[in-house]
Amino acid sequence: MLSTLSILLLASAAAGRDIAFPPVAAYQSPMMHSFGHEEIDITGAKFAGLTTFANLPYVHCLDKDGFEKYDIAILGAPFDTGVTARPGARFGPNGIRTGSRRIHPDSAWSIYSGNNLFKEWATIVDCGDAPLTVLDNTVALKQLDTAHRIISSRPTNSTDYTVPRIVTLGGDHTTTLSALRSTIKHWGPVSVIHFDSHIDTWDPEVLGGGVSHYAGVNHGTFLHIAHEEGLVRNTSIHAGIRAPVMNKKHDVRNDRRCGFEMIKARDIDRLTPQGVIDKLKRRVAGTKVYISVDIDVLDPAFAPATGTAEVGGWTTRELLTILDGLSSLHVVGGDVVEVAPIYDNPGEPTTLAASEVVMSLLQLMVDNPVRADSGPL
Repeated sequence: MLSTLSILLLASAAAGRDIAFPPVAAYQSPMMHSFGHEEIDITGAKFAGLTTFANLPYVHCLDKDGFEKYDIAILGAPFDTGVTARPGARFGPNGIRTGSRRIHPDSAWSIYSGNNLFKEWATIVDCGDAPLTVLDNTVALKQLDTAHRIISSRPTNSTDYTVPRIVTLGGDHTTTLSALRSTIKHWGPVSVIHFDSHIDTWDPEVLGGGVSHYAGVNHGTFLHIAHEEGLVRNTSIHAGIRAPVMNKKHDVRNDRRCGFEMIKARDIDRLTPQGVIDKLKRRVAGTKVYISVDIDVLDPAFAPATGTAEVGGWTTRELLTILDGLSSLHVVGGDVVEVAPIYDNPGEPTTLAASEVVMSLLQLMVDNPVRADSGPL
């Protein structure tokens, strides 16, 4: 026997209106077209196909026989055998690209500026990763040197700005040495703005070189080596430093000898982000600039997926604010390094942060193109 409630429910269902869904939603998105019959365009799907940075076109930039022209190139450097702590940054390029998959060139309009960097003058492509051996650091760095040399020597799409600029996805910080060896050939020595929790100017005889000459080339000595090779100017600067040094007096003295001033992590509490921006700009004023961002400049709360995490760092918002404030500089190259996705949490905050840092570097390059024949500024 049916209960009174059941009878009422059946009656209500019988009297209900049938719901008919239209075959296609009333709103026709720009990605839906008609070719004789209604059809949905699937060519712009963000989470399908090969993973490139921000869904950019992939170009085999190392191909000797043919290539497309570009103005700014993304290059992966899957290398992590120069670390002194946790490995894993060889998977950083893939992690950063994955973190950028929500970004698409057709819909990357900044809420802050109202601009879309992909719709400006520059042709930006993803060149994939440099093919690096994992068995020999010396050979791997020579391979990366060669990749940078080839990619930076290609003709650009622009007739006014004839040297391509490269944003490198690391990889451990040793990979920045290859990038600096490339920039000097086109731009001369550069001022380095180095975002990091560590100074990375350690003497190879102190960090690694006591074992072998081979071991002295690593992610903590590359800026010392860059100074020895004449790649960097004495107008360079660190930002976000907070890790301890190995020698009370020698390390900081040697850091100054390598051409660096220092903004410590806690200085932001006194200076504010705008104060940090002003100090960075004063230091490198009138020079060509290379910006290197070790993701461990961020506090581990915001970027846990790195090999040498140090507490007390900056927030992601603070870093992005500072980077965006450097828009007047002549940035000729940049990188984001030390991203080791295996240490990220399920929310992937590190790779998401790293992808936004890359966007900021690209914006700086688009905002202020640099002529190859302009000479030292």
